[in-house]
Amino acid sequence: MDSAGVASPGALPPEKRVWAGRCRPCYPAPMPISGFFPGSFDPPTHGHVDLAQRALRVLDRLVVGVGRHADKQGWLALEERLELLRDVLPSDVEVVAFEGLAVTAAREVGASVLVRGLRDSGDASSELQMSRANSQLDADMETIFLPASMVTAHISSRLVREVHRSGGDVTRFVPAAVAAALADRD
Repeated sequence: MDSAGVASPGALPPEKRVWAGRCRPCYPAPMPISGFFPGSFDPPTHGHVDLAQRALRVLDRLVVGVGRHADKQGWLALEERLELLRDVLPSDVEVVAFEGLAVTAAREVGASVLVRGLRDSGDASSELQMSRANSQLDADMETIFLPASMVTAHISSRLVREVHRSGGDVTRFVPAAVAAALADRD
């Protein structure tokens, strides 16, 4: 300890040390952590991109899963959403389609963490409920919640669809590649 009573970094037990700027133990060497970020991404927004980039700060690997629902027709075709996400996300993010439960899809791609974004208290309530259900389905699956940034907290895919259908400009809400794809739909 120094004169102020603060432990020097070398004096901290291994389980309290920070590894590579992350809050994980440095000894023994940590296992790589893979995350799964599920959603419809219909269409992908700046909020989705921001969340994926921020998730990569705390995860070693991120897989974005685009859910396919047999009884629900997407606004954009599944293949188009996959292609757009591959265009707008960092190159080290994997993008896959999945059907069924997100927790099952996460396990299938080797993820141990589900990544979810929270824009407001309404999201928090429903996401906590879903997280608890996922824990019941797979006790080893964790969920991390990342709050939306102040710049993207108001953006949702539903908002983008409504603005676009009403003839409004969506470029403030979506990456350029998505805006171009939506403009082609007119």
